[in-house]
Amino acid sequence: MNIGEIAKRSGVSRSTVSYALSGKRPVAEATRRRIQTVIDELGYRPNAAARALKEGRTRTIGLVIPPAAQRLTDVQLGFVASVVDAAARADLDVLLSPSGGEHDRSFERVVTGARVDGVVLMEIRLEDARVTRLTEVGLPFVGIGHTSRPEEMTWVDIDYETLIARCVGHLADLGHRHIALVNRSAELVAAGYGPGHRAQLGFSRAVAERGLQGVQVCCADDAQAGRACVEKLLVTHPELTAIATLNEAAMPGMHRALADAHLAVPGDFSLTGVAARHWAENLHPPLTAADILADELGAQAVELLIQRIADPGLPHRQLLTAPPISLRESTGPARPRVGPAA
Repeated sequence: MNIGEIAKRSGVSRSTVSYALSGKRPVAEATRRRIQTVIDELGYRPNAAARALKEGRTRTIGLVIPPAAQRLTDVQLGFVASVVDAAARADLDVLLSPSGGEHDRSFERVVTGARVDGVVLMEIRLEDARVTRLTEVGLPFVGIGHTSRPEEMTWVDIDYETLIARCVGHLADLGHRHIALVNRSAELVAAGYGPGHRAQLGFSRAVAERGLQGVQVCCADDAQAGRACVEKLLVTHPELTAIATLNEAAMPGMHRALADAHLAVPGDFSLTGVAARHWAENLHPPLTAADILADELGAQAVELLIQRIADPGLPHRQLLTAPPISLRESTGPARPRVGPAA
């Protein structure tokens, strides 16, 4: 039961219920009694941390996202949607703010403008000036992702190193000996993008442990780049029979390049990676993948942030998730290729 349902049954707005609970603004006595009656009937009890937010707070959290000019992936959009939904369930508003490049002033306004009670920070680099800035000013924050010093902040994240290693292991079990990792863009990786670096580590480790031949490439986040990337791989590494990737946006182009080369998936070539579940399920063929449950991670980030707002002195907490590989239809037994693709 939440404030929205109380408002609906009381015939008032959500803000009126919030004011009646917090006392921040006067509410007519008859309206207050009607709201209280509904609360008593429903047995509503505000979460202790949420209750603490009512005292002198904006009841708004910031969500710092990549610049709009950079197309958000399905996973990133899932994080945004889940944070907004989780905040609404806690009767909090969300202020979206891009960061990076010309958007640094927007981030600084969020940090210093007393607009928010705390921040959820996305797309974290191994060395991230935004983390340093938030720590300096003492604004509570939680990361979706983490820096190279994970113990210094509270965060939730996906274990990309383990998941890419599992993808390689799955392909090796199917007999694939020549595998490529298609990473995110070279610019992101060069900037210290955490998932990209951890994917590289997991790929290198798994290839060495299984005695495989591996090649790693970066690819921009769009279908055209995915197509060009795979076309080049097929020419320069004609022995390849499989790809593991964390680049969702490039995947449609990868499929087109394989189709143009008359390579069927999974009969001639296998694809796997880390992706949002609903996106992986709706590919053709459905993608064998480690399914990212963005809704769960976003909700956990909001809950951790509420706790830190209520008690900034809490010890830092970390949550690293490694979902199992969901076997679908994009991977199959290796079939050796001979010579460059036609």
